[in-house]
Amino acid sequence: MKESWSWRDGCLGPVLPRRGLFFRDFLLQMASLVSNLSSTVSRLSLLRKSSLQFRLRVQSKWSKPRPPFLRVPTNYDSVRFSSRSKLVSASLQEEELTVLGIETSCDDTAAAVVRSNGEILSQVVSSQADLLERYGGVAPKMAEEAHLLAIDQVVQDALDKANITEEDLSAVAVTIGPGLSLCLRVGVSKARKLAGTHILPIVGVHHMEAHALVARLVQRDLQFPFMALLISGGHNLLILARDLGHYIQLGTTIDDAIGEAYDKTAKWLGLDMKKSGGPAVEELAREGDENSIKFKVPMKQHKDCNFSYAGLKTQVRLAIESKKIDAATPVASASVEDRRARADIAASFQRVAVLHLEEKCKRAINWAFKIEPSIKHLVLSGGVACNQYVRSRLNTIAEQNRLQLVCPPPSLCTDNGVMIAWTGIEHFRMGRYDPPPPACEPADAMLDLRPRWPLGEEYAEGRSEARSLKTARVHPSLTSQIQASIHCHRQPARDVVGCGDVQSSIARHHHKARYAQQGQGLPTRQNQKKLFFI
Repeated sequence: MKESWSWRDGCLGPVLPRRGLFFRDFLLQMASLVSNLSSTVSRLSLLRKSSLQFRLRVQSKWSKPRPPFLRVPTNYDSVRFSSRSKLVSASLQEEELTVLGIETSCDDTAAAVVRSNGEILSQVVSSQADLLERYGGVAPKMAEEAHLLAIDQVVQDALDKANITEEDLSAVAVTIGPGLSLCLRVGVSKARKLAGTHILPIVGVHHMEAHALVARLVQRDLQFPFMALLISGGHNLLILARDLGHYIQLGTTIDDAIGEAYDKTAKWLGLDMKKSGGPAVEELAREGDENSIKFKVPMKQHKDCNFSYAGLKTQVRLAIESKKIDAATPVASASVEDRRARADIAASFQRVAVLHLEEKCKRAINWAFKIEPSIKHLVLSGGVACNQYVRSRLNTIAEQNRLQLVCPPPSLCTDNGVMIAWTGIEHFRMGRYDPPPPACEPADAMLDLRPRWPLGEEYAEGRSEARSLKTARVHPSLTSQIQASIHCHRQPARDVVGCGDVQSSIARHHHKARYAQQGQGLPTRQNQKKLFFI
């Protein structure tokens, strides 16, 4: 099968015959040509055909025929985020799905098997608590090595505890961003290897969307639209979830997230980091006076919903220095007076840190009601949502605004494979997935990793001039990709090429802006492979 390469739909890809190409026929070709197929197989564009069946495995595996897949649109971004097909979506809604979720975006290696009826068959997490204690936080290279050591066993344990094999899976879901690129690569590589070996479709998942959607697994009557406050070590995010894949970003962090502030405070106070900073600070704060130190609430002068914790961290550090607290002395070994001083700082910090959340959340709720007056729920998720003080304060805010607070259990608030599997199920039902990757993918293949990947488009009133360079966008938001794809596939067939041109121009504009910041021109054929998954 001869390939030629072209710059098409905003990305470099193979130009293949457009007529008469069926997925099952392709697999037969692959069997005979496996020795010379390139890693571009996973991006083949297949014609949408009503008779196309997903018969990658023997029919005896299922008691009834599988429904036809929603086939791949004209560009890569739309492969995962293809538009809704009423026929396919209805079929997949009724189909019993079993999905493996893999999560390696930061410092925990996690995998889980979940069914589409909400049953959690297994959940396995390998913690890096020892590394957190040793380095006082996440060290990306060390975290990557820990993921590499654990990933195979974690996935196998998840399958074993679920009492299934790979052949019983319907698909594999994996976090592709945002997160640490070194860590993301481990999970994506494992997912692609497993999916390719067992001919399984693969769903790339947005980590923060998974934190929000896991609430729909916990509370099955949670319907769109709803609000969500997602708080973790690397993210503070206020969103309005209008529909699956359609999110409006009301506020985000302009520098450090609340989880980062908790971790640094715990480290400077000499607390046990094995529990991670959040639980350690919360526990010590119960012994202190939250009004003893008057820390300033961040960004009081900004009438938006964005967060900042860098300044509060500096206030805490200065307070610790003024009290002459030695972090090298563990709090367990501190004198009574020293311990009380540390507890007062912890309590005062926690009060102001959460007050900052409350103030921004109140304004975001008002904005959300302007856009969607029918919202009834506020979802609180992410690692910091395990904090009982945070839950209590946010529940008060929700009640004041006649909203019901929905909090997943702590095991589903921290990074986990369940939320990835469930989000994969939700998108898979809508026909948003990639076809199986090649079984023999080169070890050095360029993977589609999205370390900085916005979830939604910014609300106009929520834009802040105080935005940090850390929030520079490397990838278009998940919402923009899905909405563009839906728009394209609602057009008449004769307009599909035009839609491709629109998507292409969007992609070119995005990368042009990115290269302009670096003082470079548009990508050339020599450096295209550095930008796109091949």
